[in-house]
Amino acid sequence: MLTHLVVWKYRADVSESTREEHRAQLRSLTNIVPGIESLSVGSDTLHSPRSYDTGLVAIFRDRSVLDAYSIHPDHVKVVEFGNTILETMAKVDFED
Repeated sequence: MLTHLVVWKYRADVSESTREEHRAQLRSLTNIVPGIESLSVGSDTLHSPRSYDTGLVAIFRDRSVLDAYSIHPDHVKVVEFGNTILETMAKVDFED
């Protein structure tokens, strides 16, 4: 199993409705390729100074599923949209 964690901090001028649209687009990726065991998206509830705004946790069967997910056209569209509204993004992928 491979765990894929991504967090986004949006620019201050990005509206809440645009942030929700990004989260909805991320959630729509749940089953785009076989082998996605789970995919969860949520918004930060603590709002601490070090918090990011949105987080995604996905579990993939193996690296080949992550590779297929990464280049899937639906995923690429969401990445492109996210890039237009983010201040910064961080991610980590690790095997369980």
